[in-house]
Amino acid sequence: MPSASLSRRVDRTVIISIWAVPVLVVGQFAMLAIVPVTLALIVSLRHAHLRGLRRWAVTLATAYATPLILWATGPDRAPSLSKDMHPVLAALIVVAALATATAYHLGRRRPRRADGPSSERPHLRAAP
Repeated sequence: MPSASLSRRVDRTVIISIWAVPVLVVGQFAMLAIVPVTLALIVSLRHAHLRGLRRWAVTLATAYATPLILWATGPDRAPSLSKDMHPVLAALIVVAALATATAYHLGRRRPRRADGPSSERPHLRAAP
């Protein structure tokens, strides 16, 4: 599979996952948000071109893990994470997801510098 096609698929997976998190949390499906949070974290850690997104994905995963752990270890927990989650924690997850999505979009617009390390330089083909 060509690297440009793989890169587009990876990017699409990450951005759809990131945008799904606030939709699921606000829509009271917070437990299902574990899937897009995990996808965004794993994909951003595995692919080098998403290096700038790693810090944001870890922040999102941490913001999501906090109410999940509190719910799982609580003495009298509600039947769902959404019902047990404090609104401030839900807002924190939504803000972290929006910040991660913003970082992704701003990172894609930033032009790459040609004077950076060789691993970050765009590979140019030689003229025939």
